[in-house]
Amino acid sequence: MDITDFYDTFFEEAAELLSEMEQHLLELDVDAPDAEQLNAIFRAAHSIKGGAGTFGFEALQRTTHLLENLLDHARCGQLTLRRDLIDVFLETKDMLNDQLDAYRQSAEPEPEALEYICKILRQLALEEIGEDVDSASEPAVTSAQASVAEVASATQSEAVSEPTTDSGRYQVALLHVAEKDRRLLIEELSHLGSVVNESGDENRYEIVLVSSLGCDDIEAVLCFVTEPDQLEIVPLSAAAPKEDEVPKPSGSSNEKPQAPQKSGAQEIKVTAPPTRKPPVQGGGSGENSSIRVPVAKVDQIINLVGELVITQSMLDQVVEDSGSTNDAKLSSGLTLLSRTAKDLQEAVMSVRMVPMDYVFSRFPRLVRDLAGKLGKEIELITEGKSTELDKGLTERIIDPLTHLVRNSLDHGIESPDQREAAGKSRTGNLLLSAQHQGGNILIEVSDDGGGLNREKILSKAAANGLAISDNMNDEDIWQLIFAPGFSTAAEVSDVSGRGVGMDVVKRNIEAMGGHVEIDSRPGNGTTTRIVLPLTLAILDGMSVRVGNETFVLPVSGVIESLQPCHEDLYPMAGEDLLLKVREDYLPLLSVHAAFDVPDAITEPARAIAVIVHGQGCRYALLVDELIGQQQVVVKNLETNYRKVPGVSAATILGDGSVSLILDIADLHRLHQSKKSRGAAFESAQRISNGTTAAIQAKRTVSNVEGANA
Repeated sequence: MDITDFYDTFFEEAAELLSEMEQHLLELDVDAPDAEQLNAIFRAAHSIKGGAGTFGFEALQRTTHLLENLLDHARCGQLTLRRDLIDVFLETKDMLNDQLDAYRQSAEPEPEALEYICKILRQLALEEIGEDVDSASEPAVTSAQASVAEVASATQSEAVSEPTTDSGRYQVALLHVAEKDRRLLIEELSHLGSVVNESGDENRYEIVLVSSLGCDDIEAVLCFVTEPDQLEIVPLSAAAPKEDEVPKPSGSSNEKPQAPQKSGAQEIKVTAPPTRKPPVQGGGSGENSSIRVPVAKVDQIINLVGELVITQSMLDQVVEDSGSTNDAKLSSGLTLLSRTAKDLQEAVMSVRMVPMDYVFSRFPRLVRDLAGKLGKEIELITEGKSTELDKGLTERIIDPLTHLVRNSLDHGIESPDQREAAGKSRTGNLLLSAQHQGGNILIEVSDDGGGLNREKILSKAAANGLAISDNMNDEDIWQLIFAPGFSTAAEVSDVSGRGVGMDVVKRNIEAMGGHVEIDSRPGNGTTTRIVLPLTLAILDGMSVRVGNETFVLPVSGVIESLQPCHEDLYPMAGEDLLLKVREDYLPLLSVHAAFDVPDAITEPARAIAVIVHGQGCRYALLVDELIGQQQVVVKNLETNYRKVPGVSAATILGDGSVSLILDIADLHRLHQSKKSRGAAFESAQRISNGTTAAIQAKRTVSNVEGANA
């Protein structure tokens, strides 16, 4: 078996270990460091070094070896930690990430960067502990074979006295490891020392190994090929070496001396890394409790399940149209199919769900570095890290959240002196939270800074030529900061002030089917709320009829629905109407006018008004009828057809027809443009009417992967 088959596993696990290392470094209290955290940081570097040595990644191995030496001194109390030392360790972690990425792309890391970080680590060792690490720069893993060879040569020229303890002899047991994997593991063990005996079967295969390494080194190497629960590593008791065994050279191990053992063998417990899941209990199969599957395969399954849901809806429609609903067996079968399809859909969708900790874990480092650059004291608090979101959305939400966090640190939270003068703690608080809210997820970025300045925003908006009025409410004023090119920063810096970012935040979130809200209290801080659907593959939609067409509105954008009265309608310039809803006056947009749908109800008092929110404001959509609420499978329209104004995607209904999913945020712009209305009508006809072109479009849409919408 080619060892390169395990490269991907090493890369993923090394990345997880580096992430874990960064988290512990950021949480470490330099004044009173926690011993377990220091040990966890050391173990992460140690494991990466072992794996890098196995796969021949010399730059990665060399860097982690130098870092490991310093961490070992830190955990033994020989190196006093300071904030600047943590900065060096974090910089080293970043360099290790770069090296890992280079090897992942089958390239060599930059030699200049390698020498730079090695020089810093060596200089740090000289200054802090007076140790010259140049002579010890070659890790023990790479010299394992050489050490064994040297000892073998030495035994031919001089007698070796029997040691009081033979800690260099290990019994390595492989539990439930297949033959092909077992051969690879034994080959790797031969690189770490001398394999002198082996026996057993697939359930338990025992190898006697003579090595200059310790248990941790052996475990670190083997764990990149198999699971920890499939290993037992036992140092054998003191005994005279057999003729075919090579004794362990004194002082060659990096591990601390072990206490002499009385008799027999004492099992050393191999602790699984925190990122691994516990082994499956019972059955004795020894199979892994988790597998790694490419996202593309999961998306394919999700798409097939979506097609199953559509087929089930079509069967229901056929039965209803044929009048066979009185057939008890048929109805029972369809009910069971519906329930099973729904359970299968939920189970498959959960595969793509990942906890928000995947997103939040990126920000402690950002906050720490940025706070230091701005000269501010910031405490980051995260809540709801276990809240789950679709993996596709977590990847896309990182950039918007980064902009919001940077803005809170730069514009929101005051300097320590300003906070103290205002009667606040010198340390500002930044809260990242996530929670489920119905079929959506609510993400909040909240700070306890000075809040938004109403007058300053209005003045800047007027200077930028934005439409404003003195009687605007706070909610509308806060939305002005999302205008392109808008910034209230007094000067441009490398953090902010160029007027880019916030408009991108809003645009990206709306592209994911969500919206952004801002709540600010002068002197008490600002809270930015992001509301997103849990997934982009399945949508909770409200079906509405306009003329002979059926459209779908995302439920996340719907507030309420009502039937307008004549006395609540107020004409404006041109043909525009305002609808009074309690104390608010909302623009009234006719879907039939936006898409030029024939045979629709044109009298507002006879139609239904659906109150929606989009583009930072609320307005009313005029439709003929509310059909009902249901989950629909989203089909990407733009990938296989083209962008249609006012339409975000499409879905297939139970009768096999294509229904357009309306883009609430884009409908207002569509309503204002006669030209856009004509283009939208033409596109809508080509997709949703009964012509041959519509049938072809329907077939195209039905084959689109909804998970990639």
